[in-house]
Amino acid sequence: MPGAPTRVFVARLAGTSVFDPNGDQVGKVRDVVVALRPGQAPPRVLGLVVEVPGRRRIFVPMTRVTRVDAGAVITTGLVNLRRFEQRPGETLVLGEMLDRRCTVTETAESVTVQDIGIEQTRVRDWVVSKVAVARPAKRFGRRGETRVYGWDEVSGVASVDQQQGAASLLAALDRLKPADLAGVLRELSFKRRTEVAAALDDERLADVMEELDADDQKEILATLDRERAADVLGAMGSDDAADLLAELPADQAEALLALMEPAEAAPVRRLLTYEEFSAGGMMTDELVVLRPDATIAEALAQIRNPDLTPALAAMVYVCRPPLETPTGRFLGVAHIQRLLREPPSGLVSGVLDTDLAPLTPEASLEQVTTYLATYNLVACPVVDEDGHLIGAVTVDDVLDHLLGEAWRNTGRHGPGGPAGPHGATALREPLPAQSTEARRGA
Repeated sequence: MPGAPTRVFVARLAGTSVFDPNGDQVGKVRDVVVALRPGQAPPRVLGLVVEVPGRRRIFVPMTRVTRVDAGAVITTGLVNLRRFEQRPGETLVLGEMLDRRCTVTETAESVTVQDIGIEQTRVRDWVVSKVAVARPAKRFGRRGETRVYGWDEVSGVASVDQQQGAASLLAALDRLKPADLAGVLRELSFKRRTEVAAALDDERLADVMEELDADDQKEILATLDRERAADVLGAMGSDDAADLLAELPADQAEALLALMEPAEAAPVRRLLTYEEFSAGGMMTDELVVLRPDATIAEALAQIRNPDLTPALAAMVYVCRPPLETPTGRFLGVAHIQRLLREPPSGLVSGVLDTDLAPLTPEASLEQVTTYLATYNLVACPVVDEDGHLIGAVTVDDVLDHLLGEAWRNTGRHGPGGPAGPHGATALREPLPAQSTEARRGA
């Protein structure tokens, strides 16, 4: 590997793009798999866990890697697209080594693992060579220093019988979108998942929870104390919080609702009154709602909010005051394409689409799907019998209900499907029945 660095730190590899020899992206690095060895022998690097389109995780042996650095990983293009499954004797560096407490052999000082350095030997094997650790601060109020030791200069990194923090792992995964971080959580052990959930702030955890299926949501919620569980539910979208609470026993759901802020609990309680597969059960009330005398400039400023999903930013809903759901009388919607074509000083009331009859909260899943398909929409308003806007159903919520819970875990519905990204040269290779390292191609 001419010009390639001899050493790279694993945390810096997280999220790095993986390419085939033609320059087509195969996926992104999510972890590094190592095999521990007896005594002070450095662990061998078996390969990379790579996430390909569809959130599918595969194993890429180091024998298929021609270059590794912090900017890109280049492979031979011949990789097995079978879903990755961790095997006995294997350790995930990001998932199981970072944030572990270990001991500096010479001084007996207790330190925390921040990163793991791997490098290629003269015989072209990759091994763990360095351990970056955080030393405790010697004076109160000062940050501890970071030092790098050789693998044989520390002990306890490979132990699995101690409590870990999650700061270094979260720092490595900080750039991930909530859906991708949710995928990482699914692959972690229950213990490690609990530690990561405890370290995430409420808003970030809420975003991740919205991307998990009901079983994973309930598992994580059960690890939180009730006050924090209520705070996380309050930070979730009201529709997602209602869906989760509907999965819990009634007494537990009511106890959590009672701990939530009244303003956050009220819309969730309202959503819980509707059938799951109805427009009311699928809708969200976190919309862009404006008065008829609002300007187009105001509307465009509102839909620039980065917290809005593309579907929710596709239109604004115009109503008489009050503007919180349930609103005053619903007047119509203004589509983003029309807003972009009009002068900013114009009023939203002048560009309303009043031809679309809104849905009722009792509309079935089939009726909602037909409505969206008929009018080529990504969202549609839901109005009660008195003409008040109470929410909107977006196409992503419809897809969630059509696909069911399993789609989040199968990873079969993303771009490129199970066969990998378009244009990549990845091929299916059978795994012969050999030893763990031989099967991995290490």
